[in-house]
Amino acid sequence: MWRRGPRADDDRVNEIITGLHMSPLESLAVLGALTLVMARWLPPTVRPRVTIAAGAVLVLSAAVLSVTGVRWQMLPVLAGAAFTVPFAVSPLLRRRTGRPTRRARWWLALPGSVACTSLIATGPAAAWAFPVPVFPEPTGHFAVGTRVMQWTDPHRPETATADPHDRRTVVVQLWYPAQHSPAGARRAQYLGRTGPEARTVSDALARYSGLPAFLLDGPPRAHTHAVFNAPVADQGGRLPVVLFSPGLGGVRTQNTAWAEELASHGYVVAGLDHPYDSAAVVLADGRTVNTKIASTGDDDEDDKRAMETTGVRAADLSFVLTRLGRLDRGESPGPLTGRLDTSRVAVTGHSLGGGAALQAARQDPRFDAVINLDGYPRDPDPRPFHQPALALTQAIGPDTDARYLPRLIKVLRLSTATSYRLTIPGAAHLTFMDGPLYLPPVPSIVGSLGRADSVHVVTAATLAFLDTTLRHEPGDLAEVLSAYGDLSVHRPDDSG
Repeated sequence: MWRRGPRADDDRVNEIITGLHMSPLESLAVLGALTLVMARWLPPTVRPRVTIAAGAVLVLSAAVLSVTGVRWQMLPVLAGAAFTVPFAVSPLLRRRTGRPTRRARWWLALPGSVACTSLIATGPAAAWAFPVPVFPEPTGHFAVGTRVMQWTDPHRPETATADPHDRRTVVVQLWYPAQHSPAGARRAQYLGRTGPEARTVSDALARYSGLPAFLLDGPPRAHTHAVFNAPVADQGGRLPVVLFSPGLGGVRTQNTAWAEELASHGYVVAGLDHPYDSAAVVLADGRTVNTKIASTGDDDEDDKRAMETTGVRAADLSFVLTRLGRLDRGESPGPLTGRLDTSRVAVTGHSLGGGAALQAARQDPRFDAVINLDGYPRDPDPRPFHQPALALTQAIGPDTDARYLPRLIKVLRLSTATSYRLTIPGAAHLTFMDGPLYLPPVPSIVGSLGRADSVHVVTAATLAFLDTTLRHEPGDLAEVLSAYGDLSVHRPDDSG
């Protein structure tokens, strides 16, 4: 589990709430609704007081929630309470007016009580399945800052539009070691710079996944541990850089927990939005660029398009590295001037982004290491490359594309440095992103490692590899990695 560092009390409260997956107000509403149902079965002497107290708690919490925002998970709770109220209040009103109170026989009341209890219990179950994500506390010595930039490459036309004057633009979010912010500093919104941007991105991710948008109302409500535009840490010297490309349809923030953990250990992480490929990209002028990627139903055509998209992403990664170099030299204004060590750079990615990272490493010798998070290599011209590589994969099963593992092994063997393939037991494809923090804990979707441990295993393996390859820290990397799964080591002189 994560090591606890010095944090404010509200972080400890968040850790308690994440176990419940409900806010204190929501928990009170559920408690009030359940107590209202159960009051009918209490002795007559205490029934009125319990009913009044439960009703007061329910009404007050529901009133406050109506102001702060009611999540869809609370609707069955409120519906169950609404069905219960007339039956709970009617005896009290009769008693006040002096009329005789009548109670339904228990065998008539029991089905209604069971039905209302079941309806109310649906709320906590839905909150557990689709929670507001609470991000694990970073374990490094540094606080984490974040900022967003938008860069346009004047030398590359935008191939996704018909405008011959349109040039390729990418949106980049940096997570970096920062000075500790004052107590109460507002932490960064998840999925966007603002609430509306976060909701736009969340809705787009739901559409891309084929889900109703309301199911993913949790992520845009979440805040991370980073603080926007926090001052860069005074210590740490020049900081190694990690570039990240998300999965197909993914967004720059999809690995926020991973990025914050790396930043807390002294790395600068640059996550990319790839317009027309990412589900939604909100540009600086307010325009939203939605994905143009869609399955054609033809496997060969889809593979061809994925290969083209991977090539565009590889070029985006090289372009961003160039712009980071200019930022470090002061050619672009920014607080990270003079702090970015662009001689120590890793290129990483998840899924299609992992394939793009491998291709970028082969094409651009400025990258010093490459990490592929369960991505299919799609480089049309696989040739030897000099960087050490780490490939993290889910367990290979009968449903895995039969071409995946042979192609991945072939590419890893092309490295002229020692490379590693780590298969993590219990992992699924979405284990390697933030998905386990807010999606239903169904093993076929997010794996069986659990919400917090999914992030822990992926970040721990990543940090071990980066510390060895970029910081040249001593130690047996193979021994460290093997603690997290089934490890295969591919050495340059090993033909097998």
